[in-house]
Amino acid sequence: FGVITTHYQNLKHFAEDHEGVVNGAMLYDRHLMQALFQLQIGNPGSSFAVEIARKIGLPEDVIADASEIVGSEYINADKYLQDIVRDKRYWEGKRQTIRQREKHMEETITRYQTEIEELQKSRKEIIKQAKEEAERMLQESNARIENTIRTIKEAQAEKEKTRLARQELTDFRASLDTLASKEQEEKMARKMEKLKEKQERKKNKRNEPKVAAATPSSTPKVTPIAVGDNVKIKGQTSVGQVMEINGKNATVAFGSIKTTVKLDRLERSNAVQKTEGIAKSTFVSSQTHDQMYEKKLSFKQDIDVRGMRGDEALQAVTYFVDDAILVGMNRVRILHGTGTGILRTLIRQYLSTVPGVSHYADEHVQFGGAGITVVDFD
Repeated sequence: FGVITTHYQNLKHFAEDHEGVVNGAMLYDRHLMQALFQLQIGNPGSSFAVEIARKIGLPEDVIADASEIVGSEYINADKYLQDIVRDKRYWEGKRQTIRQREKHMEETITRYQTEIEELQKSRKEIIKQAKEEAERMLQESNARIENTIRTIKEAQAEKEKTRLARQELTDFRASLDTLASKEQEEKMARKMEKLKEKQERKKNKRNEPKVAAATPSSTPKVTPIAVGDNVKIKGQTSVGQVMEINGKNATVAFGSIKTTVKLDRLERSNAVQKTEGIAKSTFVSSQTHDQMYEKKLSFKQDIDVRGMRGDEALQAVTYFVDDAILVGMNRVRILHGTGTGILRTLIRQYLSTVPGVSHYADEHVQFGGAGITVVDFD
């Protein structure tokens, strides 16, 4: 057996077309730009050459020249491979979720069935005991009645003995009624005791001492966020450090990533920023992150693809949209012109497949109308 690692596309085609050779790929997260260290057999992998080159800050003219050399067919094939791997990971995650839910459902059904069987068993046992008790009481009653009748016959209708026998039978019936009544009272007492215990628990729970927040006599003065403070974005848990404050904005370093956030979206954090255990990719350096930060500041929100062929325009828009999502843009504009409408149709078909795009539409008629597509991101 042999293992061949390669970026050469023709070897991947060779493996697909020849028996005894199979493609495989080490999975890679294209958004986080991190290796997943998982081997997948069956499909060739993407080299992520263009993406990595762009992420690490290579000049766009170098990337454009390289893309032109390898050709649009290679670029598109590489993109299709990335999409296939992404979709497969998505559906595998869905399948795993379904399996876990099915397992949980089976466990729940089994537990309910066991409880039902135990309840049925207890019910049968209670009914059996009740029948035995009723049978015993019936036999005792019959014995008392027969004994009373025999006493009356032996007394030969003597009024006093007859009266005493009847009184004895009446007393016995009264004792049975008293016994039944006593059992009902005991059952009621047990129910009342349980109800009382339940009410006591609720009362104790209500009376448990609560930790009251100290009410200050005056509102504490809020100290403005300063350079060097540990902060986090409101509603999130990641802790970063303020590197620079410029007006209403602050530059915050979350690990090795710097980002610009409005001051009113930040709050102080008592937690210390965790720097240990952060895995850095071998090709991503602090200089690269600084370059990406500079790229965000210099990012242009418009792209002009007028005059390009369909595949060239689509490739340019793909990279442009990826960069816009990467640097956190809310809105961009794509200038494609009106013409025959082919570019507009191709670009919008692509935009409809991008998860980060929330809306796209024609620009206002005063600013270009149907010749420009305005794209909004989540």
